[in-house]
Amino acid sequence: MTRHGLHRITRFRSGPRRKAIAIGVVGGSVVAGIVATMMPLLASDDLSIRAAADTTATAVSQDGDNAAKSTLATCATRCDGNPRGGREAVIEFAVTTVPAAAINVRATLRVHAWQQFAATVTAHASPLSAREARPPLTSAGAALDSVTGVSKGVNEWDISKLVTGNGTWTVSLAQSGLESRIYWASVENRNPDLRPSLVISYDIGTRPSSTTRPTPSPTPSASPTTAAPKPSPTVAPTRTPTPSASTTIPPGKCGAVSDKLVPSCGAWWGMYSPASAGGGWDHGKAVTDVEAQVGRKFDIVHRYHDFSNSGSNGAFPDAYESQQMREGRLMFFAWESRDFSAGTTLKWADVYSGRQDETIDAVAGRIRATGVPVFMGFDHEPEDEPAKGSDAEFVRAWRYVYERFAKAGATNAVWVWTMMGWSGHYSRYAGLYPGDRYVDWVAYDPYNFHVCNGSTVWKSPSTTVSGFYRWLDENGIGAGKPRMLAEFGTNFNSADPGAKQRWFQEFPAALKAHPKIKAAIYFNSPGMTTRTATCDMTMNHDASAVAGFSQAGRDGYLRQPTGGSR
Repeated sequence: MTRHGLHRITRFRSGPRRKAIAIGVVGGSVVAGIVATMMPLLASDDLSIRAAADTTATAVSQDGDNAAKSTLATCATRCDGNPRGGREAVIEFAVTTVPAAAINVRATLRVHAWQQFAATVTAHASPLSAREARPPLTSAGAALDSVTGVSKGVNEWDISKLVTGNGTWTVSLAQSGLESRIYWASVENRNPDLRPSLVISYDIGTRPSSTTRPTPSPTPSASPTTAAPKPSPTVAPTRTPTPSASTTIPPGKCGAVSDKLVPSCGAWWGMYSPASAGGGWDHGKAVTDVEAQVGRKFDIVHRYHDFSNSGSNGAFPDAYESQQMREGRLMFFAWESRDFSAGTTLKWADVYSGRQDETIDAVAGRIRATGVPVFMGFDHEPEDEPAKGSDAEFVRAWRYVYERFAKAGATNAVWVWTMMGWSGHYSRYAGLYPGDRYVDWVAYDPYNFHVCNGSTVWKSPSTTVSGFYRWLDENGIGAGKPRMLAEFGTNFNSADPGAKQRWFQEFPAALKAHPKIKAAIYFNSPGMTTRTATCDMTMNHDASAVAGFSQAGRDGYLRQPTGGSR
């Protein structure tokens, strides 16, 4: 987690052709991202399938024949003053057109609401019949996805865990957080565009085994000490990288890297190190200086960028990052819907409305032009951004950016969903998750703040990283996806001068005990918190801390033969 708003201060400175298939009423298609290092897959266009039947499950006798109504209803157990007034919308789909050779099936449920509500609505696998007039409420099946905050218009749930191909699939919508009814359009609605639908996409083919990460192809760029290049007015052509023969390792062995940049063994070791005015805003030297201190290159360099689409803040990758990629480092671009220099913040509605399309497309073009896989994030820690909109609006903006990148051919972007991971927001994370098809890595930002945030608790590395890790396991968000510490850090202990050094020395063991974490990036900024005599979160604030961090970086678990450390 972070102290609200503080650590952002320093960041301000700084295949075959697709065949068209259309079934049902929902238009549009989403291009599935396939990075250059994958063997081609034949991607389908989205199948939009109309609901076969729906009804409202309820114990309220006045509800009558719900299977014949033009609306569905959801409500909490206590509903409009009735302690036994709970309702669930039950919807059935008959899927018959997914080919037998389909893989990577993704399914999105879309249901229309007429008003906005401050409620959480969760989609469950349902044992009920959508064809009954008024089926009784029963224990909900497995939870599939949630929206936190119902939007006026179409709301979406990722139900890929339920829909795995052809068959009859029934899902129910259960409501919490609001004791009044929400009405949804049913299959009987006169407007076909409002009726529930299921959007399915898939690939055709066989996904290959993991392959080694390719060496970045040289690209013309300015010297790393010059200003960042101007954005290209057009999308650059794709350049396919060629893996280096010297780093080609048989699939399944340590040193192999998947198309989504997942190392087959161990974890990547990364760094965010901010540039400063005193150093001439040299973002390259900001990293190499720390590398010199710790005696190794970092696998991942993390940078924060804005929507200005100019200078090193917005026209990325800049000259420094291009040089770092040529030298074998992976890049993680954390893209914030702000203008750092102007100090302004966009709303998520500004993003998905189309008003930022020119900027999104320009960035997508430059990412595509790198020709190598790169980590890409959009608005890390959105739970700490109330001014930008609702959780549902964040999800909508994320999906919008993802889809524009896919449309631009920037399929080398590896999407990292980054949350604070704070227990105070556990109830919101399901509603902030864009869905498995839109996310490649799940990340969070754990810190041992100690006295920096007013606490006196000293947390070990394992305790620091375990809370949200365990919550993800228990709640199934991003199940099967690699995890990343997009930011992590620790304070020192003024009462125990060796504590920070030991903390770093113990960190590799904490990663090994949490093997789904495949990357860890230190946030080396004094702007994380207010620096005082008892608070300094930087890794290199004294010699003993540097010694401990250097020892951690020498651990074999963090020495990827394909990364910057080789």
